[in-house]
Amino acid sequence: MKGRVYDSRTRTPRVYAPRVVDTHCHLTFPEYEGRVGEILAAARSQGVVGAITISTTTSDAVRALALAKQHANLWSSAGVHPLYSDRPTDWAEMRATGLDPKCVAWGELGLDRHHTEPPEHVQRPLLEAQLEMLARWHREDPRLDKPIVVHCREAFDELIPLLAASGLPPERFVFHCFTAGPREMRLLLDFGASVSFTGVVTFRTARETHEAARIAPIERVMVETDAPFLTPEPYRTIRPNEPRFVVHVADALAAIWSRPPNEVRHALFNNARRFFAIDPVPDL
Repeated sequence: MKGRVYDSRTRTPRVYAPRVVDTHCHLTFPEYEGRVGEILAAARSQGVVGAITISTTTSDAVRALALAKQHANLWSSAGVHPLYSDRPTDWAEMRATGLDPKCVAWGELGLDRHHTEPPEHVQRPLLEAQLEMLARWHREDPRLDKPIVVHCREAFDELIPLLAASGLPPERFVFHCFTAGPREMRLLLDFGASVSFTGVVTFRTARETHEAARIAPIERVMVETDAPFLTPEPYRTIRPNEPRFVVHVADALAAIWSRPPNEVRHALFNNARRFFAIDPVPDL
């Protein structure tokens, strides 16, 4: 499934491979300092026409938004990651960031039981506070009605009931960096959320995740790098990961589903555009 864009210089049509969006990366991390423009250009050369840089704290959300405003096809999120739940938070700062159109999502937020610090008794109250505020903000101002990026590691049974109790629409959640198995996939699908895969799905040893991907409906799937982490095969040894490598995640899913790669890329691009309400500029 190929499309057509017009060359900005000659105004003649040209064929391009289906585009891809990296829906989750962390370009405010020090690994990318001073190189974001170069990294996005490298991604574009591979057909990755947009990226969303995800925040980990309320102050990081401010930095992410500032970075997104410097680049046409970069967007940001605002939220507190569970592993940063012991850091200072400024909810007014988070709300102000969320009012900007370049901030297209809340999060990432959730629970992480893989790591022991900060402990769950620190993570959970902050998560509940975030969900309560987001539910209130969604009711108060349509500009704050944004999708929510979920971090869930070894915590599906605990987290999904909390999300359900928030009153926020299940279809507004996406479980990012899915690395679990079919049981967890069924839990999030039954809840009504979307799911996003990283380079883990390219690893031959990730058999449980492959099985989970097989039962994920393509219309509820997106792809990401989670850069600087989890570089996909065949570039697994390269550090840090970059948005340009997300095409390999999309193609791994195509192989798992036994579907044409261009068809899958096209569907994933449209899913990201619809879910996050973004419109990547086709030709800069």
